Amino acid sequence: MARLRRRRVSVLSINRMIPNALTLLALCAGLTAVRMAMQERWELAVTAVVVAMLLDGLDGRIARLMGATSEFGAQLDSLSDVISFGVTPALVIFLWTLSDAGGLGWAICLVYAACCALRLARFNTALGEENPAPLASRYFVGVPAPAAAGLALLPLTMSFVFGDMVLRSDVINLLVLLGVAVLMVSKVPTFSAKRIKLRVPHRRMAMVGLVIFAAFLISEPWITLTVAGLAYLLSIPAALMQYRREVKAGGLEPSDEPSDESLADADRRDDD
Repeated sequence: MARLRRRRVSVLSINRMIPNALTLLALCAGLTAVRMAMQERWELAVTAVVVAMLLDGLDGRIARLMGATSEFGAQLDSLSDVISFGVTPALVIFLWTLSDAGGLGWAICLVYAACCALRLARFNTALGEENPAPLASRYFVGVPAPAAAGLALLPLTMSFVFGDMVLRSDVINLLVLLGVAVLMVSKVPTFSAKRIKLRVPHRRMAMVGLVIFAAFLISEPWITLTVAGLAYLLSIPAALMQYRREVKAGGLEPSDEPSDESLADADRRDDD
């Protein structure tokens, strides 16, 4: 019995390492994007950020499947997100174009990274709050950090499709970075895909749609990422209008706001 217990403890220890290893790989992918940007290999830089997003979306799910969730993993995930989705996009855009804007360009990059850190700090403080109302839990507060990184890099991604004569403009990228930074720390409700419940027939359709998206992502990555980024951008005002309609319909009190607790589940996926 003692041998079996020791063996079980060792297996559990390995299980707890796997989600944290994925989180560290996401961090490494984010930093690799900075290196690719320093070498002016812009497509590889965006690819590295996308890899960080995928790894960030897997670590928490694997942690829950293995029963390896922990407070340590939650904090590690937040620190990784600050680097991969806060510092990295700012540096990539600065090296791509905003270095020509001088001190103003660097200041906006600092604002973006600081807003990402503030957002994740808000998540950490929301851990002790009670669960949100069922309707409020359908929304995030502002734009999650991984989505914000995708929006910040959207002009660079679009330049692979349309060219960079206009999209490399300092003014455009300054406004995009500043706007995304404000959205991260704002109280604007955005859709939470995690709260969508699908019935069995719809699950099959969702799987087919996922396969189609993956096929386009492999065959035409920059067009697919551009369409996905623009679609998410359009979903923000749609979520705001839907939220207001639900408030008027009486399903949600006007004083109720989308909870940071639901956001914590999006950006700190190892949370118990």
